[in-house]
Amino acid sequence: MIDQIHRAIDSRLRGIRLAFRGVITLVKAAGSVQLVQVDALAGEQLQDAELMQHYGYTSNPPQGTMAIVLPIGGKTAHGIIIATEHGSYRLKNLASGEVAIYDDQGQKVHLTRAGIIIDGAGLPIKVQNTPLVTVDAPQTHFTGKVTVDDLLTYSNGLAGTGGSNANTITGNLTHTGGSLSSNGKVLHTHTHGGVQAGGSSTAGPN
Repeated sequence: MIDQIHRAIDSRLRGIRLAFRGVITLVKAAGSVQLVQVDALAGEQLQDAELMQHYGYTSNPPQGTMAIVLPIGGKTAHGIIIATEHGSYRLKNLASGEVAIYDDQGQKVHLTRAGIIIDGAGLPIKVQNTPLVTVDAPQTHFTGKVTVDDLLTYSNGLAGTGGSNANTITGNLTHTGGSLSSNGKVLHTHTHGGVQAGGSSTAGPN
């Protein structure tokens, strides 16, 4: 009797498929849940398996991505994808505790032990659709050119050096309030000596 029960249980268990590996060959990304085509062992192919991902995060895995398929109720036809990995693009040799988001083009956000690195892989980075961007840091460093299309406002002075090209302002310049000085000479209050009638020149500014 016991043997019969064991055989019956074993027979049922053999009909229940456990989680298995596959390779993603196609992704349908238009729906509320992405559907994928997966090539499994022995040439088996799964159609429209749901790719389950965590809330707030989504990715479209490229062809050749490995996947773990979990058959719901033990049925292959009801399999869902619960994990994916692509060794060709995964960032390697991360230190313990580090985190990264990356893609197949080399773009990445890497939370390293020394700070956060954002790598655009030669592609533009755009911040948009926000009323205000605040950088709360004692110092901000730009290594290249900076272009401002609209009004530039500063509240604690402006300092700089011209480098090899000197400082150049093109167009009208209006100054109000305070004094405008050049090499110690105040523009609107300085005087000149040697004033003469006719076409003679004055002396330099005092």
